[in-house]
Amino acid sequence: METTILIVEDEEKIARFLELELRHEGYQVVKASTGREGLALAESGKADLMVLDVMLPELNGFEVLRRLRRSSDMPVIMLTARDEVMDKVAGLDGGADDYMTKPFAIEELLARIRLVLKKRGTSGTKEEQALTYGELEMNLARHEVRYGGELVALTPREFDLLKVLLENKNIVVSRDTLLEKVCGYDYLGETNVIDVYVRYLRSKLDDVYHVKIIQTVRGVGYCIKD
Repeated sequence: METTILIVEDEEKIARFLELELRHEGYQVVKASTGREGLALAESGKADLMVLDVMLPELNGFEVLRRLRRSSDMPVIMLTARDEVMDKVAGLDGGADDYMTKPFAIEELLARIRLVLKKRGTSGTKEEQALTYGELEMNLARHEVRYGGELVALTPREFDLLKVLLENKNIVVSRDTLLEKVCGYDYLGETNVIDVYVRYLRSKLDDVYHVKIIQTVRGVGYCIKD
């Protein structure tokens, strides 16, 4: 089945350019020029990934993302003409998978789309793929985490971080390795971002369920030990 990309962009020339390039790469394309239209299309389930501009009429990109995350974990790459650090933080913390500043090279956007789709994809043929630790269960097919049967709401990066640690139980994973696997090899942001996401995970798991899941190995990284 062909992958469908939803472009939410109010600048027609940019939207048309993206559409042509994506179709050339073999993707199906759906377009929207307002935040409300984009949100409706995203919630309809007709697309596999959304390229979302921040500055949109009716609803801005941050609001579209916030509302979308109530019901969907569709991969989202945000676009903006502003190179503000806080905008990037707001987008990523709001659940965006990646963030690009205009102007950008189309080759880089295509590479990031492939990376996000690969990270979100699941391998194998099992309908239910799961990683477990005590009462913690991560369902890869459904892209959801539960503790004691209760759903735990995680952002995409929190999910990816927990997944790497669960896949490497009893192995200390360095911050550099986690940074590469969670944020991408070309990440140029704050170097302590992994510590921040570990803190977020602990606030949603350890603090809520009174457990100690992620262990800190000083000077090295993090580990989940049986």
